[in-house]
Amino acid sequence: MEAVEKILNYKTWSDKKKIDQLLEMDCANYATLGTDSAKKERLEIKKTSKVIYKAIKELNPILGNTLLSAMDKDI
Repeated sequence: MEAVEKILNYKTWSDKKKIDQLLEMDCANYATLGTDSAKKERLEIKKTSKVIYKAIKELNPILGNTLLSAMDKDI
């Protein structure tokens, strides 16, 4: 994902600011889903989240691993 790479490459941003921005992107993606969203849309958002969480893992391995493991659990 181009936007994720762009955020990771910002040299003047702290890791915290990068993580905050990535989580904001993830939140915005889920905010667009509704009860009428197709399964395909939900799967696409989940794939995008995985990319975002892997990027977070590069910045903060503990947080990234936590997000990825929580994503894989069925609730």
